[in-house]
Amino acid sequence: MKGTGERAADLCTGLLAFAVLAVLYAPVIISALFSVVDIRNGHIEWASFSLSRYVTLWDNPTIVTALANTAIVAVVAVVLAMGLAVLLALYAQWDGAVGKKLLELVIYLPFLLPPIVTGLSLLVAASELGIARGLSTVIIGHTVFVLAVAYRLVLTRLEAMPASLVEASSDLGATRLQTFRYVLLPHLASAIVTGAVLALTLSFDETLITVFLAGDMTTLPLRLWAMMRVGFTPEINALVTLVLVISLALAAVVAWRMAPEGRSAEE
Repeated sequence: MKGTGERAADLCTGLLAFAVLAVLYAPVIISALFSVVDIRNGHIEWASFSLSRYVTLWDNPTIVTALANTAIVAVVAVVLAMGLAVLLALYAQWDGAVGKKLLELVIYLPFLLPPIVTGLSLLVAASELGIARGLSTVIIGHTVFVLAVAYRLVLTRLEAMPASLVEASSDLGATRLQTFRYVLLPHLASAIVTGAVLALTLSFDETLITVFLAGDMTTLPLRLWAMMRVGFTPEINALVTLVLVISLALAAVVAWRMAPEGRSAEE
């Protein structure tokens, strides 16, 4: 049984955790509340409860366009990042790989640097290459940003794979393409799916890199940022809530996908 001191320590730890969570999530709850009720003269009008703000959001063409751009950028960037991650991870695991450390430095650096530095560097690179800012530059920026996460997950899964599986495939007469399709790809499938969802979450919320590369294009975070410059309205609160719900849903999927691997690793 726990002593009095241990119970007191557990209670203090629990209260501290509750206080931290309250501070972190109180703004989220307040934004969600103010998106469905009105405030007049500093008082909440509970009788004004309505979901109409969420409906009127879709009547705003700029928000719909921003959401469509965000979806296009996220999906294309994730597909490119996962493809590159698999190819680079396979190369890194190859016995004859040259410059593996330098390659990993190039992959991880854009993710580890502050986003403002990464965004500015990509902007300078695009300018020097004569690439106009827009959808293509944002996709490139997001691909470079999320590549590190995708690569790490795929490489970790690949390193955990028994080398005997590939050797057995070769002994049975399979070509490299057949080995990749029937041995490596099924083994990497869970890491690819988890990495894709995590990369999608990061891409959906990315703002600073997008600011430098977007040009005239608008994504949902940029549109939300522009709307907040003129003050908070129920429509802004509804959009904030929508973004948070999507982000939390993607994060929950990532946690669900990663949990079985964590348990199996411990077992």
